[in-house]
Amino acid sequence: MIRFKNVSKIYDNNVKALSDVNVDIENGEFVFLVGPSGAGKSTFIKMLLKEVEPTTGKIQVDDTELGNLSRKEVPYFRRKIGMVFQDFRLIPNLNVYENVAFAMKVVEASPREIRRRVPMVLSLVGLSHKYKMFPNELSGGEQQRVSLARAIVNNPNVLIADEPTGNLDPETAKEIMSLLDDVNKSGTTVLMATHAKDIVDTMKKRVIAMEAGEIARDEKRGMYQNED
Repeated sequence: MIRFKNVSKIYDNNVKALSDVNVDIENGEFVFLVGPSGAGKSTFIKMLLKEVEPTTGKIQVDDTELGNLSRKEVPYFRRKIGMVFQDFRLIPNLNVYENVAFAMKVVEASPREIRRRVPMVLSLVGLSHKYKMFPNELSGGEQQRVSLARAIVNNPNVLIADEPTGNLDPETAKEIMSLLDDVNKSGTTVLMATHAKDIVDTMKKRVIAMEAGEIARDEKRGMYQNED
């Protein structure tokens, strides 16, 4: 599903963000991306979204070679990827239903499909009863549930979660992780960047640890070991 082959990235200020990275993530895997700040995690994610180009090497997502994509093709490619952020990034003047529906309107889904799919996904994340509420009326955990619903409403092949529990209390974080696990069990490949050692150790999924732009460790059912 995701392949990095000899990928390096040197920014204009001569900062080497990634150095000869080789990674293969299979379809349906759940993978944690860990490491200290500055290790290269953000660059790794931005490359998957084609926000940043590699200096050398090749990146493939599903059957798409990212280096072959034209600028016009990039928005269509990104439709295959769901994205969940630490700061939720909900549209404040849209209610819960409208925030999730917006993701479907962007990909030109039919009104009928939106009416069918949005309630189903809101039910999945436990927010059917709050579909008329606005982001500022929700708790942080509820906002993250809306963000997750928006990320999965178009049935993405890959779900990328960038510190999705960073602003949440431990109990709420546990609930979000349970939802992410459910999404993964439905067949979606999940890549989650995190500093949350307790979550990584509890989930016992594959762990890719980055350090100074390199893959320091790659373990199936790994633990978060002394990266910070």
